[in-house]
Amino acid sequence: MLLVVLALLGVVLAGCSNQQPVLPEATRTAGGDVGTVTTTADGVQEITLTTGDDYVFTPDTFTVEPGTVRVTVRNVADQLTHNFRFTPDTGPVPIEPAIPVLGPGEEDTIEFEVTEPGEYPFECSFHIALGQVGTMTVRAP
Repeated sequence: MLLVVLALLGVVLAGCSNQQPVLPEATRTAGGDVGTVTTTADGVQEITLTTGDDYVFTPDTFTVEPGTVRVTVRNVADQLTHNFRFTPDTGPVPIEPAIPVLGPGEEDTIEFEVTEPGEYPFECSFHIALGQVGTMTVRAP
């Protein structure tokens, strides 16, 4: 009986620990059409980001010039749903377009204008606490 009580006590105490969850290792790399800012013939800057079951954006930083920017986010996850938005009320001017829901295997594109140089944080609002954030930098003209 004493052994049963001690075993149960060990299980209860283990459940009360303050350990952070172990996140999966990010193994994706930018390449191909992912992570490179390109400019179309009409001057639109384009970039593709990926996100997956590892709670990161690949790449998590990119730099553009002032002007029109088109961001495509591709969810390569097997299980997780993500979104993409620029962090509200941060950066020189808030950027409104967002991708509200992106299921596994889906992708979506937003287009917007940036005129103010600076750093514009972005996030998956579902996984901020797990560190799924990044930054778009707009260079000074």
